Amino acid sequence: MRRLVITLASFALIFVVGLDAAMAQRSAPTQADMAGVSPALGRYENDVLDEGLWKRPGLSPRDRSLVTLSGVIASGQTILIEPQMQRALDNGLTPAELSEVITHLAFYAGWGRAMEAVESAKPLFAARGVAAAQLPSATPQLLPLDEKAESTRAAAVEKSTGPASPGLVRDTTDVLFRDLWLRPDLKPRDRSLVTVSTLIAGSQVEQVTFHLNRAMDNGLTREEASEALRQLAYYAGWPKAFSAAPVFRSVFETRAAD
Repeated sequence: MRRLVITLASFALIFVVGLDAAMAQRSAPTQADMAGVSPALGRYENDVLDEGLWKRPGLSPRDRSLVTLSGVIASGQTILIEPQMQRALDNGLTPAELSEVITHLAFYAGWGRAMEAVESAKPLFAARGVAAAQLPSATPQLLPLDEKAESTRAAAVEKSTGPASPGLVRDTTDVLFRDLWLRPDLKPRDRSLVTVSTLIAGSQVEQVTFHLNRAMDNGLTREEASEALRQLAYYAGWPKAFSAAPVFRSVFETRAAD
């Protein structure tokens, strides 16, 4: 009996290891794959996305990659993470910036999503010869803090969230806005673009107003924001983009009136 148990356990281990290896080898379908299953999908992929959306003016290819990569990681589209990382690096995102995107997403999409991204980035960095010296320090010299803006934000969060969880308020201040957001290897504008994209992909529309305003304060233009929303319709889904559209409109109108 003991020998049988050991044998079954061995088979189970082999099965799990084989399954993990097979999953690790999965890649996004090619045009030939799509032609054999969904020719229309292949046409949209080529004509509408690759030859249309990705070449539109109004948002640089690098920024489109930031938006897309944030969206697919946040929504757990693991089959797209590695190819979109490849595309992002080809579009000018540096390994250090990609590393910071993954770190940032841990807080806005959840730790598990960031770990999935680490698993996709690990072989990609190895294949491209990315050395440890090219990656951001765990404890860099932080950017200067805008004390006035941070005081206003902290007061609003204390009022809205403090009664529910004082500890959450403290962590939001100490870990996010006095540490994560001040890390220098991803510009504040880019962190904002990543955050807005992540919130939309994660259906957290109620958080978008604050972060879209912050993105525009950090230099994102109205045209760029509009194109980011358009990009997310394809990579996060039309309903999520349409749910966020009224928030974008409200932010644009409010800022135009000020």
